[in-house]
Amino acid sequence: MTFSLLLRDPDTGEFGAAISSSSPAVSARCVNLADGIGGANSQNVTDPRLGFRLLDELRSGADAQSALDTVVDGADPETIDFRQLLVLDREGRTAAFSGGRALGTFGAVTRDNAVAGGNMLASLDVLDAFVDTALSASGRIEERLFAALSAAMDAGGEAGPVHSAGIAVVDDAGWRATDLRVDWDDQDPIAALGRALDVWMPQRDDYISRGINPAAAPSYGVPGDE
Repeated sequence: MTFSLLLRDPDTGEFGAAISSSSPAVSARCVNLADGIGGANSQNVTDPRLGFRLLDELRSGADAQSALDTVVDGADPETIDFRQLLVLDREGRTAAFSGGRALGTFGAVTRDNAVAGGNMLASLDVLDAFVDTALSASGRIEERLFAALSAAMDAGGEAGPVHSAGIAVVDDAGWRATDLRVDWDDQDPIAALGRALDVWMPQRDDYISRGINPAAAPSYGVPGDE
């Protein structure tokens, strides 16, 4: 039902996630990011609490694998086998867990600074395309995430149609610098996400400036804003 990626940019310290699914509102339920800490995606038969717990472990100083081991070992033994978890820590170390009752064709790919996982995939080639593109693409982290999401879809994506997608990024603002979601689209949620990204990226940094120092921030460029 879902394929997703966590990515760290070692040059900027930003963390980001890209995700798509046949289910609605996937990004709102499955993606967890924290400034300077890392990220955790909780998917398949999703228990969002597991993503929160993984971030708590990372905040306490655990590395990705230790955080994952602690959360998996402490989870409900009757349900953990349905879960799929991805973790990325502040140093770019990664870890992944796929329970034996994950759906369809499932798996994960872990590299330094990037981890991808999915279930009900057209094939496991989707995950290699996801990670390879994220690590090789140029541009800002949002652009790399979108390129990777598109490459994963071109490699087959899910076995069936997808309906929701999202991209989220944290830098050090204190909130998500980017949080774009298509919660339901019958046609092409990834294309819709790309259109939103095209509108957002030229304004991204201005909205951070406005939040931190509104008196010195650029104008909104709308009638009445001088």
